[in-house]
Amino acid sequence: MKLTKHLDAFLKNKVNLSDARIDLLDSRVEAVENFLRRGEDDFAGNFIDLIPQGSYAHRTIINPVGSSDEFDADVLLEMNEIDGWESEDYVEELYKKFRGSSVYRDMVSRHDRCVKVDYANEFHIDVVPYMERHGQHFITNRITNEFELTNPEAFNDWLVERNKLASGHLIKVIRLMKYLRDFKNTFSVKSVILTILLGNRVNDQAVWGANDEYSDLPTALKSIVGALDDYLQENVTMPSIDDPSEPTENFNHRLSQEEYANFRNKLHLYRGWIDDAYEETDVEESKIKWRKLFGDKFGTYSEVKKSTEAHKGVPGVSDTEQSITDRFGLRLDPRLKVKIGARVAKRSGFREYELSTKGNVVMRNQKIRFRVSHNIPGSFDLYWKVRNTGAEAIKANAIRGQLEKDSGNLQRTEPTAYRGHHFVEVYVVVNDACVAMDHHDVIIK
Repeated sequence: MKLTKHLDAFLKNKVNLSDARIDLLDSRVEAVENFLRRGEDDFAGNFIDLIPQGSYAHRTIINPVGSSDEFDADVLLEMNEIDGWESEDYVEELYKKFRGSSVYRDMVSRHDRCVKVDYANEFHIDVVPYMERHGQHFITNRITNEFELTNPEAFNDWLVERNKLASGHLIKVIRLMKYLRDFKNTFSVKSVILTILLGNRVNDQAVWGANDEYSDLPTALKSIVGALDDYLQENVTMPSIDDPSEPTENFNHRLSQEEYANFRNKLHLYRGWIDDAYEETDVEESKIKWRKLFGDKFGTYSEVKKSTEAHKGVPGVSDTEQSITDRFGLRLDPRLKVKIGARVAKRSGFREYELSTKGNVVMRNQKIRFRVSHNIPGSFDLYWKVRNTGAEAIKANAIRGQLEKDSGNLQRTEPTAYRGHHFVEVYVVVNDACVAMDHHDVIIK
């Protein structure tokens, strides 16, 4: 059986990094940013931004599984290139800056591409120098003294789009598979490779909220892992694991053929277990089969209330959300496309940027300009929905969620007022039926 509520509860209570840990991590990253901005040194003088990278940007960090495990966050120190410096100088000089601080002196170590800031028994932050050279973006390597081509913002954008195709479930599937990797300890695949392999198996023709393959988390897990297993079984020899943001680059150097073969075999085994648990018709037997995958804690947590339903029953909070299907029919046509773009407006000390390139994360007290592109022929009506979640929005009685007809310019501006995981949706209506829609997450910190 799917046991959707149990899998959702397991994800929230056991797998996901807790809100308290996320808040602590965010505060540590903010402190590092403030430190790097300060002073009269080359880093402060050439500082541009500190950008979440990897699992931190993708929202795929999970709770440590083993007693000796810890979680980590990668951040890119975006900066101007410094005249006279070679690649090897950036990490070395960054290390010296941290070592010159009474706060960080005994917390740092230098590595090939980063300086690690280690918070004992908590987590560590890897700070990676990152810059534009000749119209492309690079990180630096202290050991080889080479600039290495990268495009992390395009990678974030790719993952956001793949997650939308999977109706928001790809990120959750990645977390579950990272947990399975760390819990079983039977295969070793870097998180970035696991992310690429899973993301590439999402159906390119899927439509948000309208594809049976991704209708809920258990179904998405079964569909994506099944598609990946089919792909791996077709490839006895490791295929090229291309960087989706830089097609000329790949990650094959980070996975040996022996490791690939082991992963291929183990995934085939676990795919069978997932299918078996999903298809079991007896509730208790299905729990036992899911526990074979994820351990004895599965099925023991109280069912979680969705963040979009947390306001229900709270005194003084109005349930203002409207559904498109309450007003119009639903005849989604996969040939018709509508897409929301979101750009965070420039403010003092910060540049303008596309929200998806930062994993849809934005700070409070900023403004986002949403715009719509489409391929809809003829005339149509467009409706917006802006939906807030989280304690701050509930306290302010500002969950919103009403359907609002577009004025005709296919854009709108919204402030980032409340911390939480919010979203914006648009619906294209033709002849009293919704024929296309899109969804855009907005995570305010």
